[in-house]
Amino acid sequence: MRVLLADDERLLADTVADGLRGLAMAVDVCYDGEAAVERLSVNRYDVAVLDRDMPLRTGDDVCRWMVENHHGARILILTAASGIRDRVDGLGLGADDYLTKPFAFAELAARVQALGRRPPSGTAPVLDQSGVVLDIPKHRAFREGRLLDLTPKEFAVLSVLMRSGGDVVSSEELLEKAWDEYADPFTNAVRVAVMTLRKKLGEPPVVHTVPRVGYRFGDA
Repeated sequence: MRVLLADDERLLADTVADGLRGLAMAVDVCYDGEAAVERLSVNRYDVAVLDRDMPLRTGDDVCRWMVENHHGARILILTAASGIRDRVDGLGLGADDYLTKPFAFAELAARVQALGRRPPSGTAPVLDQSGVVLDIPKHRAFREGRLLDLTPKEFAVLSVLMRSGGDVVSSEELLEKAWDEYADPFTNAVRVAVMTLRKKLGEPPVVHTVPRVGYRFGDA
């Protein structure tokens, strides 16, 4: 799961980001609304956590921009305002969830995880291809009925490959969608994740290497 966390309270933002990374999420952090829009313009996120009272552009403005541009990420609004009217207004902008400050980290993490399990609009919640079933809401994968013990990164890689519809996915695209913005573009993390994923999927192979191009999911 890739998350954007935007909050001008730097210590809070960095602490929450570290906690989410400890739950195997890829987290990018920024401290104002303009920076949030910049990242949203170039990256794909599963969940955006937006503080409502940010400088340069408010969380409301960022949320409105996301909806108008059909970004696709689920939106969790953070705010110190706890009134019912404030919550209604925030959800009315297109946010998926709303959490008031101060909050318990465990609750925020649970809400982010729940939002991340929701498939993007137009995406089937369960993918079934070549004998592999990927249950996105329940975060489970099966091969011919056998439950696969996948790491979060392996699950993310498999999800990207299966959603590609048989098209070749480059290592760069996998790195963008399954890791955060600080991932080293020269890392072998993608190759290692694909290698371990193949071993867990077993035979016959369904993840194929296309030399000098990338990877493809499907029957040979």
